[in-house]
Amino acid sequence: MSYKIFVFLLIVFCQLSQETLTGPPEKKKDSDSEESKDEFISSIRDGDGASALKVVSAPDLSKEEGSSKENQEIETVMEEEEIPPLPENFGESELTAEEIEGNRIYEEAMALLNKTRPIRKTAFSLLLDASQKGNLNAKSLIAWALLFGNPIKQDLERAKKMFFELSEHGHAEGHLGLGFLYATGLNVNVSQAKALVYYTFAALDGNTWAQMILGYRYWSGVTVTPSCEKALDYYRLVAEKVSQGVSFGGGIAVQRIRLIDELESGYNSGILDNDLIEYYQLLAEKGDTQAQVGLGQLHYQGGRGVELDYQKALEYFTQAANSGNAVAMAYLGKLYLDGSDEIKQDNETAFKYFKKASDLNNPVGQSGLGLMYLYGRGVEKDYAKAHKYFLAAAEQSWVDGQLHLGNMYFNGLGVKKDYKQANKYFAQAAKSGHVLAHYNLGQMQAQGTGMMRSCPTAVEFFKIVAERGKWGELLMQAHNDYRDGRYNEAFVQYALLSELGYEVAQSNAAFMLDRGEVPMLSAGDSYLRALLYWGRAAAQGFSVAQVKLGDYYYYGLGTPVDYETAASHYRLASEQHNAQAMFNLGYMHEQGLGMTKDMHLAKRCYDSAADTSLDAKVPVTLALLKLNFMFGIQSLQESPFWKMDENDFLGSNWDLYLITMLAGLLGVIVYFRRPQIPVQPPVV
Repeated sequence: MSYKIFVFLLIVFCQLSQETLTGPPEKKKDSDSEESKDEFISSIRDGDGASALKVVSAPDLSKEEGSSKENQEIETVMEEEEIPPLPENFGESELTAEEIEGNRIYEEAMALLNKTRPIRKTAFSLLLDASQKGNLNAKSLIAWALLFGNPIKQDLERAKKMFFELSEHGHAEGHLGLGFLYATGLNVNVSQAKALVYYTFAALDGNTWAQMILGYRYWSGVTVTPSCEKALDYYRLVAEKVSQGVSFGGGIAVQRIRLIDELESGYNSGILDNDLIEYYQLLAEKGDTQAQVGLGQLHYQGGRGVELDYQKALEYFTQAANSGNAVAMAYLGKLYLDGSDEIKQDNETAFKYFKKASDLNNPVGQSGLGLMYLYGRGVEKDYAKAHKYFLAAAEQSWVDGQLHLGNMYFNGLGVKKDYKQANKYFAQAAKSGHVLAHYNLGQMQAQGTGMMRSCPTAVEFFKIVAERGKWGELLMQAHNDYRDGRYNEAFVQYALLSELGYEVAQSNAAFMLDRGEVPMLSAGDSYLRALLYWGRAAAQGFSVAQVKLGDYYYYGLGTPVDYETAASHYRLASEQHNAQAMFNLGYMHEQGLGMTKDMHLAKRCYDSAADTSLDAKVPVTLALLKLNFMFGIQSLQESPFWKMDENDFLGSNWDLYLITMLAGLLGVIVYFRRPQIPVQPPVV
């Protein structure tokens, strides 16, 4: 009986307390996403270098007096009555020996995956063992590996069963996986309603991907009513998690490669070939400092065909630093300031290299010294010195200097608070792509700090931050699978990233479907799905996707032929200065397809296409020659001597014959106008 009284009093106490109940510590940060009239306070964490702005709730002073009296009464009652202690492990079931072993194996596997260079095969072998012993977290990772086909052979049916099992246990990853399957119709019938329910369950449980998916859906109005405020809530939760994981080094570099660009320009995605890397290595071995610094940066940030490897980066930077290169010295300072599982963190060594680089007026070194003085890393905090070094780096347009100057002005650290100055430096850092600059600008826009509040602008900033999360590495993994001919595996990864709102993934998924490169899907189903993905990519401003949408409606691919809708998509793309769209509009004006037949507007569209792109000049020249011929025909038709229709004269495909003839004529002209090699007289 006394235990029941204790529970009742505990509930009453929580309800009457002047502080709100925010849940367990690990989920307390979710309360920051609520829109309110709270005071906006920023703080800088001293330990990790992720200087992101925070929102702190203001106390409700209007209820302080009454609630304090009630609290005193409750405390008095609780003091008078003896309350028995709660039993140990109350509400928790004891783990079996097998479950304990599964947890141990799971932790061992995660340690391998979290290394700078993950040992994936060994880790997933351990995860398989842990999942068989009942570890749900291990089972979720295995399910995603089966779905992606990496590093385990792809098996969608087995992945679906595992997601159902996880969902029955209330596991967030199970809800997320089922939501993805129902949203895309992979091995299940498409049901956007079920997908939304599963996504919501996962998001409520704190799943980052589910929160990001819902943020994108509410932002773009995908199967839900558009809501900027709801999108802001979800994207802010994801952006906060991303900002907390940003180190001094900035993290791995992720490339966003468009498959359609590779097709049009050849395989020239910017990925360095092995031969070129070997060439740089040869130069580095011969003492070329620029090659040493370049290879060091590649291994330090990863990407461009080079894996992240801090040990190799250390070797190359050390060689260049010994030759007096200031950039290499500064990056050595970064390596020691951050530390890793390969390089022990050392503030003293970091300070030494930053100081050497700074003395050579290197902005990276100056910014590094500013960081150490700002956070008191190995030295006493000194805001005046930090400001001096950040200002020197910012004057040389170094992004870290700009970011931290913004932080100092926002927080009034060593300088007077100045939101305009903070916004100025954050904006400069954001132009260089710094993720924390985007996050801080998003916070300022969301709260209206130093500016007018703008929900759409805040969402755009937070979306950029969310897409810089570690999961962005899936883009490179999907691209590698595509280059290796593993099309099903690549498509599933692009499809998931499309759900997360990545425009590049949406256009790449549509590209694969458009070319029929997804064996698991039929040709008819491919066009329907491609139309969906092109539409989502076009809604995010990708002009090529707008043109593709126009093509689908023009030719009736996955949808009935609709010239008016095709013309509207071409018009939207032409407003984004897309030459192909302008040319297509010109042709539709010329033929009177979906719009009024108008030769003058057709010529204007053709001319605009030629002015926009050099590649359009040849087809535009042919089209204008044909148009001039049409003008001549039209003039003859208007005369009393001409009563014959052009279709009667040359047939229904007369325009194709004419273009072929003009192209041949142009080829003859180019052939005879080619440079002639002068004939050398015979040597006697």
